[in-house]
Amino acid sequence: MPDKPLRKLGFLTIGLFDEADPAAGHESTLQIIELGERLGFDSAWLRHRHFQFGISSPVAVMAAASQRTRRIELGTAVTPLGWENPVRLAEDWATVDVLTGGRLNGGVSVGPPMRWDTVKGALYPDTAETEDLTYGRVERLIAAVRGDELTDGTAVEGFEQFSNRVQPHSPGLAGRLWYGGAGLTSVTWAGEHGLNLLTSSVVYAEESEDFAEIQLSHVRAFRAAHPDGDAARVSQGLVVIPTDSATPEQVTKYQAYAEKRMPRTTQPNGPKRVMFAPDLVGTSAEIAERLYAHAAFREIDEVAFALPFTFTHDDYVQILTDIATHLGPALGWKPTS
Repeated sequence: MPDKPLRKLGFLTIGLFDEADPAAGHESTLQIIELGERLGFDSAWLRHRHFQFGISSPVAVMAAASQRTRRIELGTAVTPLGWENPVRLAEDWATVDVLTGGRLNGGVSVGPPMRWDTVKGALYPDTAETEDLTYGRVERLIAAVRGDELTDGTAVEGFEQFSNRVQPHSPGLAGRLWYGGAGLTSVTWAGEHGLNLLTSSVVYAEESEDFAEIQLSHVRAFRAAHPDGDAARVSQGLVVIPTDSATPEQVTKYQAYAEKRMPRTTQPNGPKRVMFAPDLVGTSAEIAERLYAHAAFREIDEVAFALPFTFTHDDYVQILTDIATHLGPALGWKPTS
């Protein structure tokens, strides 16, 4: 068993919806977040999808969820920062953090957005070739969230009063910024800049072709670079599907889902040598045993288990209920009342 029990248990959803009825899918996501709070989960995380049938505006969904929950933390895992103006995003996140009473966790990544050649003309028709898609974009976000002075204009003009920093300012938000890293360079950079680390079911096969070994090296490199050292926060986001209370039909569907995705986990994929973790399907006892054997899991005490993309609302209810009532306790976690 790991040296310490699981301290924080979260889940991650894409917020799937039907193009013909997007309201129903968004309502389902909000209900799932409410269920997560009732079950004692510590956090709910939203993926970020553009020109797809998943959540394109996590900040709007988190704002809605803030009015239907009181305790559960809300996060993005992750917001691709190439789509965002860092100052505007800082305003949105600070506003939601105020609305939630300090429960927002902002996760980001940088680099060219997915399908960059396809979307850049719509996103940045005049500036696509000059946009800074490097870590500098994250540094601008950090400065804005931290409350650095970004302007030097006059504080009062006529009847209007102005601030030289982003408003509202939420003092604790800067400590709840996360970076989604898949390679040694990015996780080291995140550590050096004092961010928290989101490590998922995707890594780059740079020094090995064993997923767990690669992820372990990322956790250790991040903490070695971080001012907090071994106390630096890392959250692991594997796809976990417990079957304790699943119907036979659900079990069959879950196993087929995992089997279809298994071939991509056996070797590096594409020029970036992307490695994927296998989906974990089985009883909570079986999944716990596999997690205890996972080299990276043994060194973390926070998780945000990813829900599969294509399942139904009832499936998510069953999976989350089993995670909270069976798998979490098997990992030493205690629900928050």
